[in-house]
Amino acid sequence: MANKFNNFKVLGPGLLVTVGFIDPGNWATNLTAGASFYHSLIWVVSLSTIMLILLQHNVAHLGIITGYCLSENSSIYLSKNLNRIILTSAFFASISTALAEILGASIALNLLFKIPLKFATFIILITSSILIFFNSYKKIEKIIIGFVVCISLCFIYQLSHFSLDFSSILKHAIIPEIKTENLPIIVAILGAVVMPHNLFLHSEIIQSRNLNTLTAKEKEKLLKYEFLDTIFSMLIGWAINVTIIVLAAEVFYKNNIKITDISQAGELLEPALGSYSKIAFGIALLFAGLSSSITAGMSGGSIFSGIFKQHYNIKNITTKLGIIITLIVSSIIILFISDPFQGLILSQIILSMQLPITIFLQIYLTSSKKVMGKYKNTIWNNIALVCCGLIVSILNLYLLYDIFFN
Repeated sequence: MANKFNNFKVLGPGLLVTVGFIDPGNWATNLTAGASFYHSLIWVVSLSTIMLILLQHNVAHLGIITGYCLSENSSIYLSKNLNRIILTSAFFASISTALAEILGASIALNLLFKIPLKFATFIILITSSILIFFNSYKKIEKIIIGFVVCISLCFIYQLSHFSLDFSSILKHAIIPEIKTENLPIIVAILGAVVMPHNLFLHSEIIQSRNLNTLTAKEKEKLLKYEFLDTIFSMLIGWAINVTIIVLAAEVFYKNNIKITDISQAGELLEPALGSYSKIAFGIALLFAGLSSSITAGMSGGSIFSGIFKQHYNIKNITTKLGIIITLIVSSIIILFISDPFQGLILSQIILSMQLPITIFLQIYLTSSKKVMGKYKNTIWNNIALVCCGLIVSILNLYLLYDIFFN
């Protein structure tokens, strides 16, 4: 056991969270950002990634120290009525997430093979369900790591066609630019990157490291390596999201092309970059959508099980129901969506609305000595986490004001 966490075996939980960070909802917001505002919104991805690292690291600590996921801890330590309100909103957020993931993968099947969207939705629903119900955590981790590698290779191929303006990319990665016209996309990117279901998921999947068998010293080591796993995984997600913005900026912004659909974006890449670019785009979107559909379903199962103070266990009826409801309800909603691209954007805005609730729930639990013991948040931890929550809340309030009063 001494060398259990000093090698690449620690990688896995962070990468499962990362696929929610590069899902089709992110593609929709990033394509819009790049096509409409060139590089000027890359900073939102940078800010979101920093927030994501802080939040995911913190919630993983909750799982490691307590041995329970975020939803279980909520059920244990909150009043019954408050807990139901919070976890119900989180469960609906997981359905909204799954909607974006399944829809994105279905769009990819349509783009690659001309499969009608409704039938493609059924294919993705069945495929993601099979992968969840008939594979262990370890197998799912390996499958998703393979998907992430393929997605990365597809985008490397796309960018190889351009001479990029790295000074502009770097400048806009660190210098904020906020205007009234780009605020909805800023909030959508934030909701697409920092996703509530991922906070529940990370605290759950870290349990796959058999925490109940670890000594105190081994838990200390896991805490250390979990942070490295989180940083490494989130930086991969940052790079892929920035790549999508840059690709949209180069192909669409520079040619004054407005993007109203992900499949349209894939089709328009072909005349600009050649026939293989459309295939690479479709493959990357398919793997992104399928892998994030899996994690959205797992998150729904974790949240639903937590309502009943139960662990995520694929053999338990509560976990099965959570997964099934998440995937099937989201698939049914897709059948009634007339504008898939706007559906993806709207799903991300819905997620960003629920996000402050989950963030402040997490802060409450990880700040409690009763919950975390000596591992409770320091003052500086709390300041950083509260700042994340306030940024999200302020942006959401501004967006609501803009929608209803302007």
